[in-house]
Amino acid sequence: MREVTGEAELRELIGEPTARVAGKVRRELDALDRAWLAATPFLLMATSAADGSCDVSPKGDPAGFTLVLDERTIAVPERPGNRRADGFRNILGNPHVGLIFVIPGRGDTLRINGRARLVREADFFDRMTVEGHRPPLAVLVDIDEVFYHCSKAFLRSALWNPERWQPDAAPSRARIAQGQERQDQDLAELEVYYGPGYGQDLYS
Repeated sequence: MREVTGEAELRELIGEPTARVAGKVRRELDALDRAWLAATPFLLMATSAADGSCDVSPKGDPAGFTLVLDERTIAVPERPGNRRADGFRNILGNPHVGLIFVIPGRGDTLRINGRARLVREADFFDRMTVEGHRPPLAVLVDIDEVFYHCSKAFLRSALWNPERWQPDAAPSRARIAQGQERQDQDLAELEVYYGPGYGQDLYS
């Protein structure tokens, strides 16, 4: 195994970005970015703790759930989940976050990097209410960088091509749960729990 140990060696392998690619990073949202965020129902939020350990957390809601407060600030609401709060705990120790905003069927993505704060109350919380659920907190992100990422990863993976989907290629969620965190529960019981009715109480 030969390890890459410096940027010069890295550039020897992958080359330099074009001037257009290197210069596409902006510091403020424009009208195109706002339209993308209004159409986005899903994002990935990457955080890192003070010790460098990392986490990536998916966030999803109806399209437009990421609230644009101004050209340098966005807010992401919290919804009921597993309450691990890995990313939130990271933000308390290290505010730097990276977000990728995904629109189903689109290969390109919007990326925003910035510094985050956890907010438990603000006048904009009412605007983030969904199905009667007002978020208990939100991640407020002060934007440092915003840019679009090309679709090559999505094209290589054929992510949006239903003919390439194989949802049964990996063990079911019920089998994974029974083999790991719910070993004391019967598989048949877990298959019912994770069956068609799962997720009917997303906002309760």
